[in-house]
Amino acid sequence: MSTEEKSGFVATYFSKEVVMRIAQYAEIASWVVLGVYAFDLALSVGVYVLQMTRGLIGPMGPSDVLVNAVYLIERPFRGVAYFFALQAVGHILLILLDIEDNTRRGARRTSGS
Repeated sequence: MSTEEKSGFVATYFSKEVVMRIAQYAEIASWVVLGVYAFDLALSVGVYVLQMTRGLIGPMGPSDVLVNAVYLIERPFRGVAYFFALQAVGHILLILLDIEDNTRRGARRTSGS
């Protein structure tokens, strides 16, 4: 495939379809990551409750309860951060494609006049 077939301009060094596919994969991966971390949170809370009800964890003071709660909540925050990072990657790629397209369109208009 020649570079002219990619975007209609000789100086294009990337395939727009590949960039669009990468952006789509980043968005799909972000939802998968969010789902995995949501499942991890539900599983952790379930195991914690089961341990408490079965008597595997002895009576705890307020500070112990807070520490365990922080442990349960901390991991999903990483998942949320990964989700937003992957969503940002996908959207930034689309923004860069728009900028490139608008720049080329503007250059064609000014060179044609």
